[in-house]
Amino acid sequence: MNSKNQSPIDKWALFRFSVVGGLLANPPAKGELRKKLEKLSRQIYTHPITDETTVFHFSTIESWYYKAKNAQDPIIALGRKVRSDYGGSIMFTPELIRMLGRQYRTYPGWSYKLHADNFAAEIQEKNDSVPIPSYASVRRRMVERGWTKKTSPKKNQTAGMKTAAQRFESHEIRGYEAEYIHGLWHLDFHVCSLRVVDADGHWHTPKALCILDDHSRLCCHIQWYLGETTQDLIHGLTQAFFKRGLPRALMTDNGAAMTAHEFCNGLKKSGILHETTLPYSPYQNGKQEAFWGTLEGRLMAMLTRVDPLTLEYLNHSSQAWVEMEYNKTKHRDIGTSPFQRMIESKDVSRPAPGEEQMRFSFTVCESRKQRKSDGTVSINGIRFEIPSRFHHISQLYVCFTNWDKSIAWLMDQRTGKKIASIYPQDKIKNASGKRKLKSRPEHTILPDETLKESEPALLRKLMAEYAQSGMPPAYLPKGES
Repeated sequence: MNSKNQSPIDKWALFRFSVVGGLLANPPAKGELRKKLEKLSRQIYTHPITDETTVFHFSTIESWYYKAKNAQDPIIALGRKVRSDYGGSIMFTPELIRMLGRQYRTYPGWSYKLHADNFAAEIQEKNDSVPIPSYASVRRRMVERGWTKKTSPKKNQTAGMKTAAQRFESHEIRGYEAEYIHGLWHLDFHVCSLRVVDADGHWHTPKALCILDDHSRLCCHIQWYLGETTQDLIHGLTQAFFKRGLPRALMTDNGAAMTAHEFCNGLKKSGILHETTLPYSPYQNGKQEAFWGTLEGRLMAMLTRVDPLTLEYLNHSSQAWVEMEYNKTKHRDIGTSPFQRMIESKDVSRPAPGEEQMRFSFTVCESRKQRKSDGTVSINGIRFEIPSRFHHISQLYVCFTNWDKSIAWLMDQRTGKKIASIYPQDKIKNASGKRKLKSRPEHTILPDETLKESEPALLRKLMAEYAQSGMPPAYLPKGES
């Protein structure tokens, strides 16, 4: 994927989270917080913007820690705040905006430069004490309102022509066991020793996705799939979120599904520190491997004579075994059952967001240019229609999944939040000819009136200066015979 098209997730937010994320995943014991913060303040970091080495003071890192600790979404809390005057202008008063709008309505075919020059001349003509906005400021105000240059209308337009024109973005986990519940989860796929049969009589080897809590060994969720895709991974992990809440960190291997853009983006947006095991180091996920041994030795052993074994029956029996036996049986390593340890230990999880927000989080986010003719963007070869209230924005950020072409979302690049859902273009439905009026933001609407003067202000200024220059006539008039 082209890095230029990736979502503009706040680099500072991700950097700050990488510094204090380990303290959230494994909170320090009472009296140890200051020591750990002082240790972090003595380290040398790579600046997230300039890539130069830098250090950060104790108080700075301390403020990052408390912001993230007390927030539902640490990434948003650690991000750089949007200026309160973002999108506004001190130079442009409402009257100047109306004046510029009248000029654009009168001369829609002018370039931005010509608009800026005439605008400056008109301001000078009416009130010399008013500061003149720069060309860049004029251009910015016009672009954000969709006041772009239009081709000059043809003469002798028919009524139909006129009507048509009008429609017109880590830490290594060093401790082998997290100190608190949901401070660290493990996740992995496992190939089943048995096969299942589908409705057509075809045999498949299913794969189990299991999510384990590091501290309690609790099985947060288990589900069998016929594949090991990113879609399967996200489908199972989100169910664990809904059951148990959001963990502080997640450890996986480096499989294709675990490193896919949708999966990584979803963890970032959910404020979950993603750790991957080192190559050739299976011991880092040893708890997961121990669980597979128990699964095969207990559940699979009981299913050997189930014939035929279906995926549905395998999933139902797995849920029953996990909740009624595994989670409630004394675990050899911790000396109690996973369920009991979960109750007795401190929980550092966060509530999971709604289903729609979860779907939006686990997406690929890229930049797309909106086509002016029909207000659409192309995503994987499919045209998605943009709501008319966003037609004045030429460059949009869209979020989507590569396996679901039925919906995508528009994202605010400043906050990373969803602003609208978009859907594929339905050309059959559009062929009905029904069209609704465009919904446009109020600040993009042009004033009703046009300039009263027949000559632009810049032309009047040039002619007046020429008359006062004392230069000889530039031409001799020729008398008509």
